[in-house]
Amino acid sequence: MHLPTPRALIKNVLPASLVSALSAQFGERFSTAQAVREHHGRDESSYDPLPPDGVIFVRSTEEVVAAVKLCRAHAVPIIPYGSGTSLEGHVLAVQGGITIDLSQMNQMVALHAEDLTATVQAGLTRKQLNLAIKDSGLFFPIDPGADASLGGMAATRASGTNAVRYGTMRENTLALTVVTADGSVIKTGTRAKKSSAGYDLTRLFVGSEGTLGIITEVTVKLYPRPEATSAAVCSFPSIADAVNCVIQIIQIGIPVARVELLDAHGVKAINAYDKLSLPETTLLLFEFHGSEHGVREQAELAQAIATEHRAVGFEWATRPEERTELWAARHNAYFAILQLRPGCKGISTDCCVPISRLADCILETKADCEANAIIHSIIGHVGDGNFHVLMLIDPSDPVDVAKAEAVNARMVARAIAMDGTCTGEHGVGLHKIDFLVQEHGEAAIAMMRTLKHALDPENLMNPGKILVW
Repeated sequence: MHLPTPRALIKNVLPASLVSALSAQFGERFSTAQAVREHHGRDESSYDPLPPDGVIFVRSTEEVVAAVKLCRAHAVPIIPYGSGTSLEGHVLAVQGGITIDLSQMNQMVALHAEDLTATVQAGLTRKQLNLAIKDSGLFFPIDPGADASLGGMAATRASGTNAVRYGTMRENTLALTVVTADGSVIKTGTRAKKSSAGYDLTRLFVGSEGTLGIITEVTVKLYPRPEATSAAVCSFPSIADAVNCVIQIIQIGIPVARVELLDAHGVKAINAYDKLSLPETTLLLFEFHGSEHGVREQAELAQAIATEHRAVGFEWATRPEERTELWAARHNAYFAILQLRPGCKGISTDCCVPISRLADCILETKADCEANAIIHSIIGHVGDGNFHVLMLIDPSDPVDVAKAEAVNARMVARAIAMDGTCTGEHGVGLHKIDFLVQEHGEAAIAMMRTLKHALDPENLMNPGKILVW
């Protein structure tokens, strides 16, 4: 978990000529201040901070081009930064270099309500987007929990609680504007719903984590706001009962918008953190979208299936404030669970499996955590087979860290053996590099490396992430 000290921690590592050129180009929006560097050298992962040598706050694609060309001329690494909410070390400056902060690129470029699309600058966050379009009758559904930037969400192929109904950033990104490693600007895709024209460059950059280029604009799909929304919470005597309930709901085609699982540890944590009084056993949190009649029918069918799987206390939250309270508690779960072991760090990891294998994967992983006496919680977007494990460890105890990492490695191996993936939505970053070979095989990794070499031959774009150079 602790990386070697990068040259970013050594003073005066940037060439003086680059410092001069960046200061002339960006003025006060280029900073080498320690506090600014440290802020941009951390994310929500359990890694120690690794700050860059400098930070540029850009406001346009043209400024990103200028920054990339200057850095390339001096062979200095470049790390894109949106809102710093990633979980696998994506923004850490493992080889030093310059962080390009896109948070000031937060404008709506174009809203085409009649086509259900919007084009935005990469620094606009999902909440800012939904606020900007609230009067249009549309909304953007991808909700990873954190108020992440749209560029960062595209770069990490994010998804979240709504993915079971609306898909991930892969399905909801139509086009991108990207600044490549040589400072060129390319546009991938159009606002058309489909295309057979050439290689799918949009999908190449979605999920590339800043290693192939810097996303500066994103065109996304929007959806009509549902006429009616209803949420429900119910408890189960076991994780197996809850997961099997979800499997049956999905397999018979009930169009649930969100369905989240929390184990007993997670429920206990959010009860204490959010002052709730939910039964401290396995819990499912549902949400249904549609017409008044459709939502009622979906919910009644889901309740009947839940009852067959021994659910108790099926409670409805139809008022907006009630739903907000429940989902706020779910999104606060990470911080709530950290309080179960004060002073700890959390190793948060995820995997995704075919839904028919979900119960097996979760139960075996939980048993592994308990056998190793690791304080933990399992939370899942179980409608699409994705779950997260948050393990609380003492970062100063190498035995504690090693136990958690070993559990994580076994969880990933288990998921891959079930024809699943090492990460459903966190991305690779630093933490999951070694698992890619297990999942894809040496030949596929060699092809990925060939793409990286072709598009970034000097390895300047977010080096050290996804692939070993």
